[in-house]
Amino acid sequence: MTALPDRRLNAYRPDLAEEALRGTVAAERYVAGTPARIADPVAALRPRPDLTAGIDTQLLFGENVRVLDRADGWAWVKSDFDGYVGYLPEAALAEDEQAATHIVAVPRSFAYSGPDLKTPAAFALSIGSRLTVVGESETRGTRYLTLAGGQSVVAGHCLAMGETAGDDYVSIAARFLETPYLWGGRSGFGLDCSALVQLAMMMTGRTAPRDSDMQAAGLGTPIERADLVRGDLVFWKGHVAIMEDAQTILHANGHTMSVAREGLDAAIERIGWLYQQPTGYRRP
Repeated sequence: MTALPDRRLNAYRPDLAEEALRGTVAAERYVAGTPARIADPVAALRPRPDLTAGIDTQLLFGENVRVLDRADGWAWVKSDFDGYVGYLPEAALAEDEQAATHIVAVPRSFAYSGPDLKTPAAFALSIGSRLTVVGESETRGTRYLTLAGGQSVVAGHCLAMGETAGDDYVSIAARFLETPYLWGGRSGFGLDCSALVQLAMMMTGRTAPRDSDMQAAGLGTPIERADLVRGDLVFWKGHVAIMEDAQTILHANGHTMSVAREGLDAAIERIGWLYQQPTGYRRP
């Protein structure tokens, strides 16, 4: 019996499926979807249209999606960034097309109501948020970017689209230290283990799948524990950590409920009673 495609990355239901799955899965009809973008600072993506359902992942301000269906105030969408599929409230979407010109490059920032740090913050922004900049100004020596919505963001907190924060994704991951752990979280306000990997790599121009099992299956190449160096990944069942050096890991974890630094040997011993030994090691 042929296994069905991964529902996290493939949109299909008995009544509807994405056009790319025509001939692969059976559905009453197939759609290409319509473009939209995330208008909330962070939007939770859920496996069903129900606010009590757990969060699978999150989409960030300005990220693009394809809307496959709308019903009862919910939208069924697929992320353009990593292909993740799920449901979010329609109110989290904007329909107008705006090409992103900049990306937030610090873990957290604010969109102010005007080009001045003393004006009220309109909303918070996570690293990775996509911005459409239409102008700029300077107040008391600080440069601000003016967004299409009229808000202002500190220019020094942003990069132009296509620019990166350097080559060392581990240094980006370390900037999240003490950020709260959040199951399914994918923002500077709270994130899980695999999102730490994905976001840190994204800011250096690299791509990574969203979930730890996806990363363990195909991100980089397998290596042996004895070969671990900075930037390598350690996997347990349902968990991933980044090697900061040959003995130390960075990981978002449920033990400290934060992004934390920990010795690899200590982590293996602590995690082992619940999740057994590491399942593998990979070099991205």
